[in-house]
Amino acid sequence: MTALQFPCTLFKTQNRMDDYSAKDMRCGDLTAEQLKSNYGLVDISTRANPYTLTKVTPFTQPQSMFYGSRGEGEKISRPQCANILFDELRDLSRLFSVYGPYKHLIKRMITHMQNGNGKPFSSIHLDNALKAHIVNDETENSTLSKIKYALNENINWQTGIYPVTGKNEFQKAILEGKLPKFDRFQDNFNGMGITVHDTWATEITIKNLQIDNNHYQAVLHYKVQDHFGLDVNDISKFRFNQFRFFRIWFVLQRYDKFNFKPFMTNMETTIEITGVRN
Repeated sequence: MTALQFPCTLFKTQNRMDDYSAKDMRCGDLTAEQLKSNYGLVDISTRANPYTLTKVTPFTQPQSMFYGSRGEGEKISRPQCANILFDELRDLSRLFSVYGPYKHLIKRMITHMQNGNGKPFSSIHLDNALKAHIVNDETENSTLSKIKYALNENINWQTGIYPVTGKNEFQKAILEGKLPKFDRFQDNFNGMGITVHDTWATEITIKNLQIDNNHYQAVLHYKVQDHFGLDVNDISKFRFNQFRFFRIWFVLQRYDKFNFKPFMTNMETTIEITGVRN
């Protein structure tokens, strides 16, 4: 019986890593007329009008009772307008990052979108959030539970190996479970729902497996990637469109006069698991 060799990739999502062709990675591809007519993006900011490049006052804000009673607001340059919109975006992000050790991440990621020119983003805080999510998920559908199940069911205890014929059992088990995503109730307020929420691609590798008598010890490595960007399906949904935060974000990313690039969000963590023969 041939033993599985390590490190070994246990699981990969169909979505691939570094997929810059994804719909939420598009930028600078929509005109002002398209933004207004196709997506209803007229009232964008309380501070600056991205279409007229003017500062917003009570007399120029469509929702104001004073709207139209005076002329346009103060003229500003496009870079000035972008800076104003990014400042407003950072201020509005407080709605989605109220508490916890990750609440500062959204402001860092907004600034990265403003200045990073599409470069990938990573942070030890994101890695810590991923690890905490995986380790603390003790449900039977968690990836750790599914991997432990595959190990227990397929280890050959007599020879002390995991057979190569059982490799596909990891993929099958993980597919029956739930990959780590930040879509829990608390993620709406701790900053992880707005920074990551759903994830695009996941890879799980077993780096090492030691089997001794009736015990095993395994080292797992998770690599998870998300896109910090919005697609047209996002902004077409009321749960996004109702918030000025997402309207500003979408305009900064997709308006052909701004064209700020979305980026890859990279997370990874290493986790050790142990188990005993059933």
